[in-house]
Amino acid sequence: MRNWRAKSAAIAAVSALALITACSSDNEDGGNGGNGGTDGPSLSGTLNGAGSSAQEAAQQAFREGFREQNPDVTINYDATGSGGGREQFAAGAVDYAGTDAYLDDEEGELSRSVENCGELVELPLYVSPIAVAFNLEGIDSLNLSPSTIARIFNQQITNWNDEAIAADNPDVELPDLAITPVNRSDESGTTENFVEYLAATAPEDWPHEVSGDWPVSGGEAAAQTSGVVDAIGAGEGTIGYLDASRAADFGTVAVGVGEEFVEYSPEAAAAVLEVSERVEGRGEFDFAYDLARDTTEAGTYPIVLVSYNLACTTYDDAETAERVRAYFDYMLSEEGQAAAAESAGSAPLSDTLRELFQPAVDAIGAAG
Repeated sequence: MRNWRAKSAAIAAVSALALITACSSDNEDGGNGGNGGTDGPSLSGTLNGAGSSAQEAAQQAFREGFREQNPDVTINYDATGSGGGREQFAAGAVDYAGTDAYLDDEEGELSRSVENCGELVELPLYVSPIAVAFNLEGIDSLNLSPSTIARIFNQQITNWNDEAIAADNPDVELPDLAITPVNRSDESGTTENFVEYLAATAPEDWPHEVSGDWPVSGGEAAAQTSGVVDAIGAGEGTIGYLDASRAADFGTVAVGVGEEFVEYSPEAAAAVLEVSERVEGRGEFDFAYDLARDTTEAGTYPIVLVSYNLACTTYDDAETAERVRAYFDYMLSEEGQAAAAESAGSAPLSDTLRELFQPAVDAIGAAG
């Protein structure tokens, strides 16, 4: 069980940059759930979360929408990165967390979370393509096969006019310019999703172990999504990977899938989740998925980030449990998913998936 009150106070003190200040309590129509209901009791208090920086724009949209219904609730979200979010959640230091890779037991995070939680609630509430973005003057899009992408980031293809790039882009005048690959310097779920794609689709060209830590030295490294954006924009010839919601200012890659090249889109990203399988042997409310990275299904974009939100079925404090349940209810709702899609370019969950996940949200409660 978790001593949420003491730990929440500590987190609140250091999360000022992530603070969303609640609106005036003059509005008495605030509901207690994300489905738009206003008949329940008004919620108040503070909710603390941390984790995925890729989720930052979506979390902003979620918080703003939830605040309209619950003006007396203050929500803090510290976009410290997926690794930091998982660590804080497993330690009981935050009420909920965001992570771009589902929990596993490699570092004990899954078992520690389950021990503290009653049962773990793990839901993929944010689905978004990971864009492969580049900075080349006058070029907005390139076709790249999985093998070519792997060799670029493994620093085996080092110039933009390489014959492998030219073969898939016969109508593009490629510059004689060195390629500068940009990767995350911090442990990152975005990295883990990206290298998982490389390992699944081009294993001969990407022989590295799948991990949230970047395995290749010699490129340019930057912390968090914002750092990658800055690094790609800082010089011509750069290429990196980042949540697609942050790629609007760059050229982007259409990736080889089967016999076609597919550009990223929310619809193409969602299609991958629909053809993927749920991980076996986990808890009733743990919806972790093994993604079909190597699919050849037409219209799918396989470099996709499925970002999870973590909560517990058992909190020490009933008011904390009520706030968490209401916030997760909003994130899962059609309204919440639409808000995130508009703000962050994510793929709204289908009605089928939302109905599948709803019992997990309903299970969030308090001890005793």
